[in-house]
Amino acid sequence: MYRTAPLGKRPRWWTELPLIAVVYGLYTAGRLLVRGDVQSAVDHGLSILDLEKTFRINFEHPLNRLFTDHPLLGIPADFAYASLHYLLTPALLVWLFRRRPEHYRKLRTWLLASTLIGLIGFTLLPTCPPRLLDEGVGFIDTMRQYSEYGWWGGDASAPRGLGGMTNQYAAMPSLHVGWALWCGAVLWRHTRSGWGKALGVLYPLLITLVVMGTANHYFLDAAAGAAVMGAGYLLAGPVLRLTDRFRSRFTHPVAGKTTEADAAVSGGCETSAGTALPRTTAPGSPAGAGRPGAPETLREADASDHHIPRQQARGEAGEGSPDSAATAAR
Repeated sequence: MYRTAPLGKRPRWWTELPLIAVVYGLYTAGRLLVRGDVQSAVDHGLSILDLEKTFRINFEHPLNRLFTDHPLLGIPADFAYASLHYLLTPALLVWLFRRRPEHYRKLRTWLLASTLIGLIGFTLLPTCPPRLLDEGVGFIDTMRQYSEYGWWGGDASAPRGLGGMTNQYAAMPSLHVGWALWCGAVLWRHTRSGWGKALGVLYPLLITLVVMGTANHYFLDAAAGAAVMGAGYLLAGPVLRLTDRFRSRFTHPVAGKTTEADAAVSGGCETSAGTALPRTTAPGSPAGAGRPGAPETLREADASDHHIPRQQARGEAGEGSPDSAATAAR
């Protein structure tokens, strides 16, 4: 049998950075490639809003009015929406890499798998956010309203002049909420301080209020973001096992293959590793003595061997042989 590398081994940064960069690149490129037509995105947004009104869960309406009427709430919310998921999420990845390497691989896989699932959601269901609906629906784009205070313009959280680099109709699911939930789970589970655990609870709740109050997402977008993270969590284990199996296939010998040192060879037959016959040779005896099939060696007789009768060779005369009797009768 071959040994596999321990899963708790510290990962290497020169393999992690390209992996994260590739997944994030796929996520960004996918958002741009699957923009869809505007009308279908608007229809999806209105359908989500109608569904929320039916069940009276359209919490984004009162929150948006609160943020637009009170700049002390709206401006910090815009800064939080435009920056925190780009700052806290990578910071926690680096912290896990350095301080919790035994948990890093699974948590990183959870985050990346959830991000790719979110990309599928953007592809299948392009959705217009509340801020881009007709003004008669009752939403105000707080980031446009307070754009003079930050680096963003009127195109979501993109810096001024770079609005064409983002897909504004990728509202379902909300990965702002999904990534915040991942950050909260990491803080709650892997920090020891009470402040860290409290932040782990408050941060996802804060981001959920922010995405709705700034009119960037519906409540159901936030719920879908949480569901995506749940699916990513369930997939993290199988994905890791699959990648470990794939990696072991190319980095270790084939299963069942033994080396000469692992097998005991006796009499031309090969036994399995670990089943070699015990050594029974006495000290001073040649190696292999006492083992079936080992060559016999002669040893010189000593004084202790006098009690062993001497065997006559064939044709040698002796006292009890017919030849000796005939000689005596002559």
